[in-house]
Amino acid sequence: MTIAFFDFDGTITNRDTLWEIIRFHRGRAAMYAGIVQLLPALLQFKLKMIPAQAMKEEVLGYFFREMPASEFTSGCDKFCRERLPLLIRPLALAAIRKHQQQGHHVVVVTASAQDWVAPWCRKENIVCLGTRLEVKDKLMTGKIQDINCNGEEKVRRIRQAYRLENFSEIYAYGDSEGDRPMLALAKHAHFKPFR
Repeated sequence: MTIAFFDFDGTITNRDTLWEIIRFHRGRAAMYAGIVQLLPALLQFKLKMIPAQAMKEEVLGYFFREMPASEFTSGCDKFCRERLPLLIRPLALAAIRKHQQQGHHVVVVTASAQDWVAPWCRKENIVCLGTRLEVKDKLMTGKIQDINCNGEEKVRRIRQAYRLENFSEIYAYGDSEGDRPMLALAKHAHFKPFR
């Protein structure tokens, strides 16, 4: 049996989908106004003064806190139908299809929220392991449930879902330092392969 793990943002897509989902939900003007408000935190993040998860929660909280979860979900579904297909790298999609044609199990492992990746994955018959967002009283809190699915957390989530010793061949595709631990699991590791 063969399994192939794909990072999403920057590997399958040609850009980070966090800002794309914000633009899709809130509009370009609100997104740029938010960036101005978040600039001090973004600069601290760039200078490695605050961790990625805290920065992500700042951004998600600013744009989505108190949004009804049903509204967020329907917006994410619409994003996956209308906007996301335009961001997919053709070479990445071709690699996914090739794996599927050979009967391989394909999994997307992403730091992006499952909310705006899983609907696309379902359409493509791909399993999605992604960051889970917290919902309380049917409202988005802007917080991440558990840990951002990046770095070592990608490996933890993979091992939680699969017994890797059952697979004779493991492929992995990624494009950032956060993908290195996942790539280390694979016999066939590909870094930035679709550019």
